[in-house]
Formats: sequence, structure tokens, C-alpha cells
Amino acid sequence: MGIIKIPVARPELNGNELKYVVRCVKDNWISSIGSFVQKFENEFADFCGTKYAVSAFNGTVALHLALVSLEIGKGDEVIVPDLTFVATANTVSYTGAKPVFVDIDKRTWCIDTEKIEKKITRRTKAIIPVHLYGHPANMERILDIARKHKLYVIEDAAEAHGAEVKFEIRPPAGGSELRIKKVGSIGDVGCFSFYGNKIITTGEGGMIVTNSKKAASAARFLRNQAMLEKRKYFHPKVGFNYRMTNLQAAIGCAQLEKINIIISKKRQIAKTYEELLMNVKGITLPVEEEWAKNVYWMYTIVVGKEYGISSTGLARKLLAEGIETRPVFYPMHLLPDYKTKGDFKVSTTVARCGLTLPSGSTLKTSDIEYIVKLIKRFRG
Repeated sequence: MGIIKIPVARPELNGNELKYVVRCVKDNWISSIGSFVQKFENEFADFCGTKYAVSAFNGTVALHLALVSLEIGKGDEVIVPDLTFVATANTVSYTGAKPVFVDIDKRTWCIDTEKIEKKITRRTKAIIPVHLYGHPANMERILDIARKHKLYVIEDAAEAHGAEVKFEIRPPAGGSELRIKKVGSIGDVGCFSFYGNKIITTGEGGMIVTNSKKAASAARFLRNQAMLEKRKYFHPKVGFNYRMTNLQAAIGCAQLEKINIIISKKRQIAKTYEELLMNVKGITLPVEEEWAKNVYWMYTIVVGKEYGISSTGLARKLLAEGIETRPVFYPMHLLPDYKTKGDFKVSTTVARCGLTLPSGSTLKTSDIEYIVKLIKRFRG
């Protein structure tokens, strides 16, 4: 293994991050109490278009907190896409509920909405659509299913800050109009991660967004050890220490100041990859459906038989040249604690043949040209 010349991703920390962190240190507000926490929550809610935002220590606990806030627990079932980061399934398990897996769509790699209803039982309480790698799930269809079966929708938007869905609205007076909503604001609750490789980062960190005052209040209460505000150190329920620190929030505020610039860079990187890779046989590129805005968190390709070598073979060759890549997540149904029989052909194929290329917002056009030049050279 040689020196990594081009990593998969690196955070873009060239704004007010240091300035705001230094302010926290000088003011002695470095824990979970401090002005940046409330500021970050308010500004992130505004960005997503929701009434409320509740910060958390990371994206995993944001998902767990959302589930518990909606009173999902032992004996319940939650629909989860088979291809996702394991945290999506794990947080369901933390509550005592059972994750039920559904294969993914061939084009978007998000949950296949045509297969959801077959998995719904009398125990089903919620659907967690994952906006995988930055492309939104088909939220219009998911909402229809959820309303029909009276289910909660908890969006796992950990990888999709700023992604959008277009809805066709038909007013009673006739005609139609398009309404655009950011992911996270569409279901009952949306959850985000701010891990170091995400579109914006706080190092670790997470956020719940919602228009439900009840859900937001429950999340705030439970994340602080379920302590009553007006009765210090009295805890009527079992709660959690899931609070975000002021240091994390300070970095988040600085990151949020340039989120639209970062998203534009991500989309330009994807466009450059697409232009250079579109005619390479055996390489399937990520899509952007007409009803969606993809923010391309990670530019992930599928390496087919026509390419001549496997995705792992390509990864090894790129690594030898200093190019870091990463594999796609393991399908949930193949993991030891989640072994499930069923039809998961698409998720299995994408996981086996998928490869994530360098995708960070600091990536240069010359870097992409070099990566693609190698991909073309290595073709069998």
C-alpha cells in the first residue's frame, strides 16, 4: 500500500470553524450548554424548512431518539431498506423493535417502494427510508403507503443534507403545481449525521428535524436523561445522555454558512465524473431522477462484468496509485445478527459490485481526470 494521494473524502474547514471554537474556549462554554447549540438548531431547521430541530451527539443516537420519541418499542416492526449503513437497523433493535428489510430500487438504490406493502404486518409502526449516497427515496409513494397503513415515516437523511424532492400538487380549483421539499422535512421526523465525511460536519454530531411539537419536545426531554426542566434531577422516565456539545455546534454553525457552496461543488464533481465515465463499458453511474435533487454525498459506481475486473480488483489497483476508495455497505440481510431469507437481488448486486470513488468537496477537476484516466487504463 502506497501513500494516499487522493482520499475518499476530507472535511472542508476553511471558514469560521476555528474562530467559533476559540470563542467557546475563551467563554468557557464547551459542553452541552452554550449559545452555539441553539443557534445551530435554529439555523438547521431553517435550512431544512421545518419548525423544530433537536441536536444530538451523533447521527445514530438521533435515529434512536426519533424512534423512542415516537414510542416505538418492543413487539413493533419497522420497515428498513436492505442496503444502508448498519446504524439504521441497529437503532430499531435498540428500542426492542424488529427491523424488517426491503430490497432497493435498481436506479436510485433507495428502498423499493413497490415491495414495501408486502412486508407490512399488524406489528408495523414505521418506515425508515434512507436517502442513500445523497439521492432521495421516492417520498411521495412512501407517504401514500404510510397514510394508508397509518405508519410513521422517519427519514434517514444522514447522507443527504440539502437533497430535494419535487411533489406535484393538484389544488381543488384544478391545474397542478410543483412543490419542492428538502429531505428530512417530508416525513414525521428526519435525522441527519454530521460525521467527518458528511456534506457538513461537526466531527461527530446529529440532528432531528420535525414539524411536530410533540416529537421535538419528547426528543429534547429524553436526550437530557429525561430530566424535568422545572424539577432538577427528577427523572420520570429512563432517558439518555445524547446532547451535542457547544464545541460541535460551533463547528456546525460555521459549516452551515457554506453548505450551499459545498452542495454545488458536490454536484459539479458528480457532473465531471459522469462526463468522463459515461462511455466506459461495464461502469454504471449514479442517477438523478426527474423528481429529485441528488447531492451526491459519495460518488458510487457499479462495476459490471463488461469492465473486465471486479470492483475489489479495481479498488486494489487504484490504491496502488494512491487513490483511496471504499466498498458499498453490506446488505443487512447478510449480517450475522440480521440474517434474513428473501429476495434481495438488487442490494446484493450493488453491494458486491459497488465502489465509492473520491467524492470530497475539496476534490479538484485534475484529480477526477487522473482517477478516470486510471479507471480507463485498468479496464480488462
